[in-house]
Amino acid sequence: MLNLKKGNIMPGGSSLRKIILEGGVPLKGEIVVSGSKNAVLPLIAASLLTDGVSLIDDTPWLADVDAMCQVLQHLGARSDFSEGSLEIESDGLNCVEPPAGLVGKMRASFLIMGPLLARMGKVRMSLPGGCAIGARPIDLHLKGFEAMGATVSIDNGYIDASATKLTGSRIYLDFPSVGATENLMMAASLAQGVTIIENAAEEPEIVDLANFLGAMGAKIKGAGTKVIRIEGVSSLHPTHHTVIPDRVEAGSFMLAAASSGGDLLISNVICEHLKSVTAKLHEAGIQVEEGYEGVHVVGNPDIGPLDIKTLPYPGFPTDMQAQFMALLATAHGGSVVTETVFENRFMHVSELNKMGADIKIDGHSAIINGVERLRGASVRATDLRAGAAMIIAGLKADGITKIDDIYHIERGYENICGKLSAVGARIKLCDD
Repeated sequence: MLNLKKGNIMPGGSSLRKIILEGGVPLKGEIVVSGSKNAVLPLIAASLLTDGVSLIDDTPWLADVDAMCQVLQHLGARSDFSEGSLEIESDGLNCVEPPAGLVGKMRASFLIMGPLLARMGKVRMSLPGGCAIGARPIDLHLKGFEAMGATVSIDNGYIDASATKLTGSRIYLDFPSVGATENLMMAASLAQGVTIIENAAEEPEIVDLANFLGAMGAKIKGAGTKVIRIEGVSSLHPTHHTVIPDRVEAGSFMLAAASSGGDLLISNVICEHLKSVTAKLHEAGIQVEEGYEGVHVVGNPDIGPLDIKTLPYPGFPTDMQAQFMALLATAHGGSVVTETVFENRFMHVSELNKMGADIKIDGHSAIINGVERLRGASVRATDLRAGAAMIIAGLKADGITKIDDIYHIERGYENICGKLSAVGARIKLCDD
């Protein structure tokens, strides 16, 4: 038996590191979910809208958070992280062009465009990076800024935007983009007049940002619905805020419990945010109980097949598609997973097939024929959520699974090896 000790993923680790895990051990105990990555990144960007010191509690220390803080520091802001609290001071803001190297690391860096445009009147950015899961065009952001009076141009991979003063406007999003909704909300908070965003994203992270902005003095109504109304104010002030729990991390651990045949309590969750995940687990025959302490998941060796179609919130989240595919690889029967949000989010299929899964891609759908068991193999984390899927598959596979390119996992899961090790998983980090 492999001797695996508790491990911890931290930002800035070596790209040669890998995760090694041995399957066959049911997870038992309690895992505490960290603050939401997808919520805290726009909060960090929003802190640029005002002078003074803002404090964000329950901040997960992730590679993306570290990169976002580096972007702010380059712009002249100050950030300090200590024991889950992130302190940001933007009094010294003196630059409107973040370094291309940092912007290229993650797509969320684009969220600073709205705050810089609103506060500084101009911004210059290289095109953003992130997981290679699809085009994820930024035209919705730029059209929204133009509707608010900004002049926008793109040349040689750079975006330049300027506006003497943003003005309120009625903006219809062709797709309910989370990033565009967030960027336009932040810009509109300091615009002159009223901005109405129609067909807005409804994700919980939108509501958390609206609450943060509201605590800063913004006037926002309708966050969490398809129509958001923002009445611009002349200035904002710093605030103290606690970020919501990470619903994707919670869902990933729910799948880890189900996949390993475990008995796991996942605490620090908002059950309302997990309705679609819980419903599909129930449908697959997994016992899920919601309570005051969190979500209790008990695995079942007889996993039923599912048909899943990803949709914007409150539909089934695209960020849970890969993890469910890992679970369904050993379901009793055939499953179909249809991806409607990103056109290139099946890169994990070939990695799961290396472990003995029987999955075929047909257009925007993956056809999964459940097999009796998976076997350990050397695989890659092709993107952030695919990395979680490889861990979930490895937890129930026979033998040893080695996962490379774990820098993707570092972007979105705080201390995932340590958390899983504490509930019985044989998992560790090692250098190549």
